[in-house]
Amino acid sequence: MGDKAHTHPGAAGRARAADRPTSVRNVVLVGPSGSGKTTLVEALALTAGAVNRAGRVEDGGTVSDYDAIEHRQQRSVQLSLVPVEWDGIKINLLDTPGYADFVGELRAGLRAADAALFVVSASDGVDGSTRMVWDECAAVGMPRAIVVTHLEAARADFTEMTRVCAEAFGGDDPDAVLPLYLPLHGPEGPDGHAPVTGLIGLLTQKLFDYSSGEREEHEPDPDRLPLIEEARARLIEGIIAESEDETLMDRYLGGEPCDVETLIEDLEKAVARGAFFPVLAAAPAAEGARRGLGTVELLGLITGGFPTPPEHGTPRVTSIDGTPRELDPCDPDAPLVAEVVKTSSDPYVGRISLVRLFSGTLRADQTVHVSGHGLADRGHEDHDVDERIGALSTPFGKQQRPVSHVIAGDLACVAKLGRAETGDTLSAKDDPLLMEPWEMPDPLLPLAIRAHSKPDEDKLSQGLARLVAEDPTMRLEHNQDTHQVVLWCLGEAHADVALERLRSRYGVQVDVVAHRVPLRETFGARASGRGRHVKQSGGHGQFAICEIDVEPLPGGSGIEFVDRVVGGAVPRQFIPSVEKGVRAQAAKGVAAGHPLIDVRVTLRDGKAHSVDSSDAAFQTAGALALREAAADTRINLLEPVAAVSVLVGDDYVGPVMSDLSGRRGRVLGTEQSAGGRTLVRAEVPEIEIGRYSVDLRALSHGTARFSRRYVRHEPMPAQVAERVREEAVGS
Repeated sequence: MGDKAHTHPGAAGRARAADRPTSVRNVVLVGPSGSGKTTLVEALALTAGAVNRAGRVEDGGTVSDYDAIEHRQQRSVQLSLVPVEWDGIKINLLDTPGYADFVGELRAGLRAADAALFVVSASDGVDGSTRMVWDECAAVGMPRAIVVTHLEAARADFTEMTRVCAEAFGGDDPDAVLPLYLPLHGPEGPDGHAPVTGLIGLLTQKLFDYSSGEREEHEPDPDRLPLIEEARARLIEGIIAESEDETLMDRYLGGEPCDVETLIEDLEKAVARGAFFPVLAAAPAAEGARRGLGTVELLGLITGGFPTPPEHGTPRVTSIDGTPRELDPCDPDAPLVAEVVKTSSDPYVGRISLVRLFSGTLRADQTVHVSGHGLADRGHEDHDVDERIGALSTPFGKQQRPVSHVIAGDLACVAKLGRAETGDTLSAKDDPLLMEPWEMPDPLLPLAIRAHSKPDEDKLSQGLARLVAEDPTMRLEHNQDTHQVVLWCLGEAHADVALERLRSRYGVQVDVVAHRVPLRETFGARASGRGRHVKQSGGHGQFAICEIDVEPLPGGSGIEFVDRVVGGAVPRQFIPSVEKGVRAQAAKGVAAGHPLIDVRVTLRDGKAHSVDSSDAAFQTAGALALREAAADTRINLLEPVAAVSVLVGDDYVGPVMSDLSGRRGRVLGTEQSAGGRTLVRAEVPEIEIGRYSVDLRALSHGTARFSRRYVRHEPMPAQVAERVREEAVGS
């Protein structure tokens, strides 16, 4: 693993990596914002010889965080693929954003990867969000390792950090989270801090010195060996405990020495099946250095310990009609199954789709079947279409390096798939298949927008369609009640990036407006109204009179129309006209412009003219009668109420329940959940939870999740209704 000797691969190594699924490793980097994921990717690329200095490819472009938005915001906002090669193995490094608003990019990275590197800062520790992602990986058995960064920080303590990681990630078995190396410190500087200059391997007891900018292997000073004996013994016992050789523990306890090669082999197997989680240290290369501390060891872990794509298996695959299909895992000769894990737009190339191949082989200029199902609620219509792909390439920063074909297990970019969206399946046109979509977070922060000008209005629809095609965690809504265009996002940063992409990428300037919830109106008491529509203008006139009674009904009743006319006062052919006029006026509202619901309208009398009465006249009379009835009684505003479920750590249950109550919510109960969490169920007016996704994140330090669904409309308190009316008049 990391203790083995490594050399940079030559052309033969690259050829092998391009043609065998077993010579590919797909690794996603996970960790909070600021933990150093992108810096680590660049350090690994430098060590592997993919860049000429940290973060730079041969033509001077950046290897990661190359998007203009990322430069302005100084953080990752999208999934980035950086492929490197080491010992004849192609390693696809998937760098994910650490900020919670871009968790959709993280989930795409988890889908595309076969193993995960959890990057934690020695100066910051492990946050709640990272623990939650660890639990998700554990639930699906994804192999994981931990990398400790920021060892140069004044108060960084690798030993303490490994203890924290074992506590956070080890669960019932903290001895499954142990370091493979211990850092070696150089002389103290003027500030009293001793920098880390090398590592000592706990299994081989070899010293790896990085102080010169290269990696030099030495035999350690004999005085150092007793200092690592305790950590070494714990590591050996931890490896043996997970060994598939049940006799190894007996031999070890009997005093028989363990062969280092055997221990490394057992360690690699335990890591690959997700039973052991090694902790490593890494740091970027100093100015002028060729290798960063710990990067060789980390590349060795990835190539030797992480599973190959065939070992990871394939998500559930069906035919288009839903019939299950069994495929050999990661067979280049099997039917084509690939998935679009990311969609982006290039001003020169057009749409670019990053795909992960799970089966078969994809070739340039091949015609494939594109299937998109199961995301209709996000504004993505189901579709099945054949498309001819353009060029295939491997991304590296802003570069696209052409390739002739891509085999199962690998990742690549496909150009000019006009209909393919993130989450779609690519398969053979004569054997269309569909992959089960991965779980995506529900966007719960509304962003109401409108075009800034007439030219923007013409481009807005196309820009929004492209935006949601790239990002399935964003939902587009054209609200028929409020007549607003609403982008549902994961948070404020997610919304900011969406607005900037609309402006910079699609040339659409929009204005953000206050989001309105769909209110309703209803009668507060029984009332009567008379609608009189009589006009005579010399020719054919208009004559219609109707009298109605209106009474409130229980919630959810809608509009009920009853005919109680006797004696033919309103001819039978015009009674549907009165109802049509009443319903049309109810849809427009009778007080504040919100639809009227939950009333019974009874037509009890009226008058007609043998010549001048008409369908249109009685429609108008019905509408006038309803407006007159509304003017003589109290009209209540009804607000939508949502059922809210909050999954939160036990430490934050009290604050969450208090906060929900402060939002006029009714807490219905709590349920104990796994992992020290509690599910809080409540009903809360939607007008009070417009920004709840942002507020809950702050309240729970990013460890809580919530869902919401509409349940009913109910009367709004008088003081709140008055405030809403005043705000409507003011706007």
